[in-house]
Amino acid sequence: MNPLINIPIIITFSRILLIPIFILVVSTKPLLGTIIFLLAILTDIFDGYIARKSKQVTKLGMLLDPLADKLLTISALIVLVDMGFIEAWIAIVIIAREFIVTGLRIVALSKDIIIPAEMGGKIKTTAQFVSIVILLLDRSLVSLDLYTMGIALLWFAMLVGIASGIQYFVLFWKRLT
Repeated sequence: MNPLINIPIIITFSRILLIPIFILVVSTKPLLGTIIFLLAILTDIFDGYIARKSKQVTKLGMLLDPLADKLLTISALIVLVDMGFIEAWIAIVIIAREFIVTGLRIVALSKDIIIPAEMGGKIKTTAQFVSIVILLLDRSLVSLDLYTMGIALLWFAMLVGIASGIQYFVLFWKRLT
């Protein structure tokens, strides 16, 4: 097998391939869309676990994994705006943070500086994924009002994302100088 392509990277690519399916399905079949989104989240858990366990952590994987997460998150946020679940400005703030941090990581990697995911970013990603699932399920499970919980968690994710974005910038700057 090509040393650049390994099982964790294939799993990461599968997450990227699930995104268009999620987008096409979720607005007409939110429950099925949520299941596809959850499947994509599971690939995120497994690719990292397998990479660490089998010692197949690569620079490509370190770049692709967060990129796949961001593509999934951005797609879901745009869908949620389109479906009227969230305000556009919330999605814009979260998406802008994702682009800025990804840009920093790419620049850092080009200078052989590795900025691994830290706890704030992991908490942010988890909160975003859970809030998206909750918001999608709000309209699928008519008897449960999950909207307030989903929005509160999305706000939490946004605030943690801003804080962790600042933390990434400070860490990048320290390693650059």
